[in-house]
Amino acid sequence: MLTTFIIAMIIIILSSIVMILASILSKKSINDREKSSPFECGFDPKSSARLPFSLRFFLIAVIFLIFDVEIALLLPIIVIMHWSNIILWTIVSMLFLLILLIGLFHEWNQGALEWAN
Repeated sequence: MLTTFIIAMIIIILSSIVMILASILSKKSINDREKSSPFECGFDPKSSARLPFSLRFFLIAVIFLIFDVEIALLLPIIVIMHWSNIILWTIVSMLFLLILLIGLFHEWNQGALEWAN
């Protein structure tokens, strides 16, 4: 019991020393204006690098990715049909499709699928 406690304390002390050394050594001592500014072929940038991003486009892209992954999950269902119980396969497939349709109708009712208002 005592050896386990001693080993745990050694591990905690070594981890703390490594974290403290990493935080001390990683800090930059000189902040240069030129190094911290955005680089555009040696000239000052013409406009801000932070352009406004369409939140509507981001939402459509996330929804597309979610449904794309769900399509990838649907493809093996056809292959599995030959090796599984047909009743169980039908129940699981229909339940999965029902969950997908409920999600699609929810997004549709929330107006997330409409690009322009």
